[in-house]
Amino acid sequence: MAQQAFVTLATNDSYARGAMVLGKSLRNHKTSKKLVVLIGPHVSDQARAVLHKIFDEVRLVNVLDSGDTAHLAMMKRPDLGVTFTKLHCWTLTHYSKCVFMDADTLVVSNIDELFDREERSAAPDPGWPDCFNSGVFMFRPSNETYGKLLQYCTEHGSFDGGDQGVLNGFFSDWATADINKHLPFIYNMSSIAIYTYLPAFKQYGANAKVVHFLGQMKPWSYTYNPTQRGVRGDAQASSQPGLLLQWWALYSAEVVPMLIREYGDQPFNSGCEVRPKHTEQENNHPLVSSAERKQRWEQGQADYMGIDSFDNIQKKLDVFLK
Repeated sequence: MAQQAFVTLATNDSYARGAMVLGKSLRNHKTSKKLVVLIGPHVSDQARAVLHKIFDEVRLVNVLDSGDTAHLAMMKRPDLGVTFTKLHCWTLTHYSKCVFMDADTLVVSNIDELFDREERSAAPDPGWPDCFNSGVFMFRPSNETYGKLLQYCTEHGSFDGGDQGVLNGFFSDWATADINKHLPFIYNMSSIAIYTYLPAFKQYGANAKVVHFLGQMKPWSYTYNPTQRGVRGDAQASSQPGLLLQWWALYSAEVVPMLIREYGDQPFNSGCEVRPKHTEQENNHPLVSSAERKQRWEQGQADYMGIDSFDNIQKKLDVFLK
């Protein structure tokens, strides 16, 4: 039986970290499918190394850009041009079926059942439900389809300047042809919908399997305080911080240590974590016995901003390894 895969895309290091969290969330929920990430040339060597440890296949692709500044300006999202690169996923013909997931999605439950669906299966976009949201969709890789998509781009462009406009234009009968290809919203629950239809979120949100952080503000756009386990940033985020906290908890616990190992002694800016400078009192760590420190760790009370910070742990590892 031909292999099947979840596929995502990262064109820079910020989205690469999103892909790392997505890949980890799929692994943690015991997917039986392969994991594939398409990356652009701007992804750093360190990020690529971490991606290789999480994904079964890391494929370098050329970045396609719509160059459609007019439509992108209407959406105030000039960054969406490179999402045309997503079209490369149709070239993964060594897989029989794939589910594409944007790097700003987070899996909170096993979703392998999506592979029982057919091509063009997707959830409606919350902004215009007759269009499907291209953040999560089932597809069958095909070089023929890939060629037709590129031809469509050349002849018609995209009504929104990004991949979603292209895919909805190309698969124009999605809204009316087959209701079975309309995925339940729980497979692509937009974080924006939480604020626009809060009663529905309270009623159905607990059943969500995939959270999609739509909009310009991504999880890595905020800052995280590991001591208080809180997210700081846009005021909108603070009204429903639970989903962002899930993303940050996974990123901090499972992705950041991998990045630290890859960067070693090289200083690096994660782009999505700001560690406040220690005060003099914090730098003068009180003496704590090994037994008491172990007990605090076991109770989830590690001093992440002080003696148990990532920097101090790295120093200890360096001394030990040398």
